[in-house]
Amino acid sequence: MTNQQLQERKNNVFARGQGNLIPVFINKGLNSELWDEEGKRYIDFGAGIAVVNTGHSHPKVVAAVKEQVDNFSHTCVMVTPYKNAIELAEKLVEKSPINNAKSIFVTTGAEAVENSIKIARAATNRPGVIAFNGAFHGRTNLCLGLTGKVAPYKNGYGPFPNDIYHAPFPIEYHGISSEDSLNYLENIFKVSIEAEKIAAIIIEPVQGEGGFYEAPEGFLKKLRNICDKHGILLIVDEIQTGFGRTGTFFACERHQIEPDLITMAKGLAGGYPLAAVVGKAEIMDKPLPGGLGGTYAGSPISCAAALAAIDVIEGENLVSRANEIGNTVTNKLKGIQQQYPNIIGNVRNTGAMIACELIENGDPNSPNTELTKSMVSVAASNGLILLSCGVRGNVIRILTPLTIEDDILEEGLNIFEQTFLSLVND
Repeated sequence: MTNQQLQERKNNVFARGQGNLIPVFINKGLNSELWDEEGKRYIDFGAGIAVVNTGHSHPKVVAAVKEQVDNFSHTCVMVTPYKNAIELAEKLVEKSPINNAKSIFVTTGAEAVENSIKIARAATNRPGVIAFNGAFHGRTNLCLGLTGKVAPYKNGYGPFPNDIYHAPFPIEYHGISSEDSLNYLENIFKVSIEAEKIAAIIIEPVQGEGGFYEAPEGFLKKLRNICDKHGILLIVDEIQTGFGRTGTFFACERHQIEPDLITMAKGLAGGYPLAAVVGKAEIMDKPLPGGLGGTYAGSPISCAAALAAIDVIEGENLVSRANEIGNTVTNKLKGIQQQYPNIIGNVRNTGAMIACELIENGDPNSPNTELTKSMVSVAASNGLILLSCGVRGNVIRILTPLTIEDDILEEGLNIFEQTFLSLVND
């Protein structure tokens, strides 16, 4: 069956709101390569939106899942728990940059964020939460309130919960300094809600959907100081940045801070649905028994996959590999940028979380959204999966599996360059 036929069938039974970026239907995946139902091969520069950091169908992850399925698939960790959930919690507590930590498991990143806010409110007995412009924290109602990007996530879904406030995220390329952001934050305390009623500040150390902008050096430390001064909890959303993607196991390690809570999902379980919140024990223990969790929370199959995925990250030195990939890709992109500085306005990366921002006439405030859309579409027809992001819809993000082979990475970058050149010189 062709991709077009499958797309027509999907359109008949899927709601429009759950659309797909590319009309390609995957039949098989192996490490950094995909094959569709028509047998066409693709190089994957999206990794399922930073999920398969260990590649598609890594043998260790597959073996762990098969073994667990042979034993049992579900009992509910809140009814009759199982050993691999304990082992994974121990591993996450060990790997996190939080001293004396505890964890909970849920199923999706949005659930992790929702539960982090519940925990923060229970621990502080305060209602307010501050997030940042451009943030993406999920698609549930509370998470949409936190998310700082309207289209396509928030259109028509309000009203959102009260007591949520937004500050500008510092982006030097767009003229927003750390000082600007912190001054705005202090202004929230003066004109909107007193600091003593803020339960938490939540931030992505590198914005995901917002455009792959990294928090400037020293910014998270200043946030940490503000939180300590006012008794506010600092939640670091590591859902897209976590598990080696940024060249450290967690991105907040790069900023040398200790969060109160960390949310994680995506790369945690090598392609299986699993999310977690890890935080300081005295904070995590504030909610009453039964106040946190979910029927599928901490699936034994996903826990088995996560233990195997973490073993792969450690055993194959994928944290270091992320930096190598980042250097290779950005060197290539900057070479193209030198030839077309009026179109590629900015190339940036944090490890293997890589972006290039497409503009018109060399103006950072003139986003080239049409070229961005065309890059995603034409690259797919050329055998390369790309993703876009950014509040203005003009950022190409590159998220290869951290296990990608050098020759396939080079092949993918060549397709990227050929696609770009064909579009700008057409």
